[in-house]
Amino acid sequence: MEFKKEYKAIKKQVYSLGDYSIVPIRMEDRYLILQWRNEQIYHLRQNKPLTKEDQDFYFNNIISKLFDNDNPDQLLFSFLERGICIGYGGLVHINWVDQHAEISFVMDTSLEKDFFTLHWTTFLKIIELVAFEEMRLHKIFTYAFDLRPKIYPILESNCYNREAILKDHVFFQGGFIDVYIHSKIIV
Repeated sequence: MEFKKEYKAIKKQVYSLGDYSIVPIRMEDRYLILQWRNEQIYHLRQNKPLTKEDQDFYFNNIISKLFDNDNPDQLLFSFLERGICIGYGGLVHINWVDQHAEISFVMDTSLEKDFFTLHWTTFLKIIELVAFEEMRLHKIFTYAFDLRPKIYPILESNCYNREAILKDHVFFQGGFIDVYIHSKIIV
């Protein structure tokens, strides 16, 4: 199955910043995404490794329905560097009434060591265009397990405020860990 290339819920489909862009999530990137999610399962809300069958089912039955929906609960994008997919993410748990959404982003695992800050910062700048200019959301936020402390300075340097620390909020490897919520509000 091939996707339509456009989300009905937004007018502009491609957003760019220099060599980087986001486009509506592409079917052709699904197995790269599967690989990255399985490699990074420790920080995702995913309780088991994904199979190709799981990924095909998700794309064919969940993702494919997002394109024609006026108010989908998520808008996902392939994150490209000079046309090559190096990550994916978007706005999830979209609340159209209260005008807020959670940011989700996963990059190519091999790029995390040297390019974590660059790619997170670039993705944030681009997804903010979708959230605030296109969708006119009031607030976007992150929900991060306290496992990757280098993400917090990136968020804070991009004007995201630490809104909450949910103490012992998730059970991870035999113990409870905190969840950090950072947000940006447009008034």
